[in-house]
This record gives sequence, C-alpha cells and structure tokens, in this order.
Amino acid sequence: MRLTLHVGAGTFKPIEESVEDHTIEEELYTICEETAAAVNKAKEEGRRVIAVGTTSLRALESAVVNGKLQARENASTSLYVKPGYEFAVIDGMITNFHLSKSSLLVLVAALTGRDLIMKAYQEAIKERYRFYSYGDAMLIL
Repeated sequence: MRLTLHVGAGTFKPIEESVEDHTIEEELYTICEETAAAVNKAKEEGRRVIAVGTTSLRALESAVVNGKLQARENASTSLYVKPGYEFAVIDGMITNFHLSKSSLLVLVAALTGRDLIMKAYQEAIKERYRFYSYGDAMLIL
C-alpha cells in the first residue's frame, strides 16, 4: 500500500506549556485509491489496520469520512491526537520511543492509555532502549 507523507519540523516541536494548549503544524500527505480500498476492505472483514509511524496514523485518521478511508491527493492535516480521541480506522501502530514533552508521545498515550505507555517507557529506560527517530520500535495492538 502506498501513502506519501511530508513530515514537517513541527512534528518534533516540544510541548511547552500544556497538552491542551499545544498546536500541531500542518503536514502534507497523499493516500492513493488502492490504499484506501485495501484499508476499507480490511475494516469490512474485521481485520486490524496498523499504522507505521505517527505521521501515517495522523494522515489515515484525517482522511476518514463517514467511517470510510478516502483517497486524498496533496491533502494536509493538523490533527492533534491526544487522550480521549476516538480512532476511526487505526487499530494499532508501529512506532519508535518518543521523547518526553512531545505530541508524538501524547498520540501514543491516546492509543494505549497513559499508564500502560508510562510502564512501557520505564521498562525501555531500564533496558536501555534507544529513543527518538532512529531508536528502537514498539508494536502497539
């Protein structure tokens, strides 16, 4: 499946004050017809849709209309996924261990729950996992 992402520097902007007051800069993405059809078929068949990376997750969730993923050409998203967000298409994700005070960690906490992700991070620190963009990854189901 093909999904084109243009990751902006704002993705890595730390949360300065509060999670609620933070804003996300727009990022561009394209979802082709074949990808939208494959994701929709998977959902109809009761299969999981797993995003690879936070930007992929944001793009996929941004392109859902009436419960169906729509193809998008050069679309943009400033979707800020935080606890309480109701996922429309994503059932899990593969992502790296993000830095504290990042919107990316907030996004992961929205998917896992804060307590579970903090427990995972404590274990990752104890076991000396590598963090950030070229660090170790985790599968969240």
